Amino acid sequence: MFVGHLAAALGAKTVAREAPLPLLIGASFGIDILWPVLLLVGAETVVVDPGNTAFTALDFAWYPWSHSLLMVVVWGVLLAGVVRMAGGSRRVASVSALVLVSHWVLDWITHGPDLPLWPGGVETGLGLWHSVPGTLAVEGLLLVAALVVFFRVVDVPGRQGHLALWSLVGLCVLIWASQPFSPPPPGTTAIAVVGLSMWLLPLWGWWIERNVTVRA
Repeated sequence: MFVGHLAAALGAKTVAREAPLPLLIGASFGIDILWPVLLLVGAETVVVDPGNTAFTALDFAWYPWSHSLLMVVVWGVLLAGVVRMAGGSRRVASVSALVLVSHWVLDWITHGPDLPLWPGGVETGLGLWHSVPGTLAVEGLLLVAALVVFFRVVDVPGRQGHLALWSLVGLCVLIWASQPFSPPPPGTTAIAVVGLSMWLLPLWGWWIERNVTVRA
């Protein structure tokens, strides 16, 4: 799942309009933002395995600290605590935590049985990635639906806002839709280094938020 996570952030903005978009985007991609750091320090492992699924050439061999259900819930609770300590409302803290936990739920739909329920525990996943058309249809519909509801609460009055929003949407769609047709990455280090670029996504959300107006 990739653009589905962006859809979760955009949709959450309609539930908690006062929630900063950088926070929601950071939460929606949160465990994927953490994952490359854990790869680089050797705490988690991914293997390049062309044909592992139709949609991706990666075998997520060991990632219990970022992607087990138990740890995702822990990260969500910690995020809610940080938001509250920073002065955020209970509503914003709760929505942010739920958005972070939604990442595991959406990944569970697409991944094969490689998502652990707890570190070292039972692994599960519905395996939508085994179908490229199915993945494109499900995630694409999620993104379209999220954009529809997002524009019900947000106005984009100027060119800068449109550039910020649509460049993010376009880049995410390009990265996501090209996965089944791209050559496999050369190795784990390359995956981790490229993955660190996801730390830019919350900053992109900040750029969008500066140039849109949330309706009262």
